[in-house]
Amino acid sequence: MSSFDPQMLKGLLTLLLLALLAEHDDYGYSLVERLRAGGLGEVAEGTVYPALARLERSGLVGAYLVPSDRGPARKYYRLSDTGRNQLAAGVDAWHQLVGVVDHLTKGTRS
Repeated sequence: MSSFDPQMLKGLLTLLLLALLAEHDDYGYSLVERLRAGGLGEVAEGTVYPALARLERSGLVGAYLVPSDRGPARKYYRLSDTGRNQLAAGVDAWHQLVGVVDHLTKGTRS
């Protein structure tokens, strides 16, 4: 299990949530579990739900309710066309940033 700087992850959470939602619609707790299973370690639900609310407010995702046989309806999130465009731009920017960081930190790893 990995341990990442929470401030570093905070900046990447939007990109990661958009990427997961590009695979399929999903609900909050399932997204938390997918982030954890993907190697982020203990991702706090209290971090993911506000991020999803921001994505919804900004129009990058839409939401709809699905009845559940185990309690209240689940709120599912779906990537919007705007969100898909933002994801593509974010992935491009991420790859550029990784290249710069790799270049600038070359020789500093032990």
